[in-house]
Amino acid sequence: MSFSDPLGDMLTRIRNAILRNRSSVTTPASNLRGRVLDVLADEGFIRGYEETKDEAGFRAFNVELKYFEGEAVIREIKRISKPGRRVYSSVKTLPQVRNGLGIAILSTPKGVMSDAAARENNVGGEVLCQVS
Repeated sequence: MSFSDPLGDMLTRIRNAILRNRSSVTTPASNLRGRVLDVLADEGFIRGYEETKDEAGFRAFNVELKYFEGEAVIREIKRISKPGRRVYSSVKTLPQVRNGLGIAILSTPKGVMSDAAARENNVGGEVLCQVS
């Protein structure tokens, strides 16, 4: 099964699991997906994730979603840079999500990081998604 946008597929799986009030969701594993999940875990949007094997023997991530008082911590998760339209941002024009209450996840020359970490490291890059 091939995807034209693997990261978009993972974000959609997370969004659908939250709408169904699931405690966890499984998604195929890749290095980029793992880095994005690292940022989500560091920023407190998910409990964590672990690498497993699916039924066919391929690597997969089991993502533990986080809820607070019955509501999902992730209110909105949106893909910004898509395969048909890449969105890049310099350090001066980095987006601020919900006045700092959310995060933008960027792919920079120094790795995948949140917008706050990118400002701290003084780097820009491709804006992958926004989470609030």
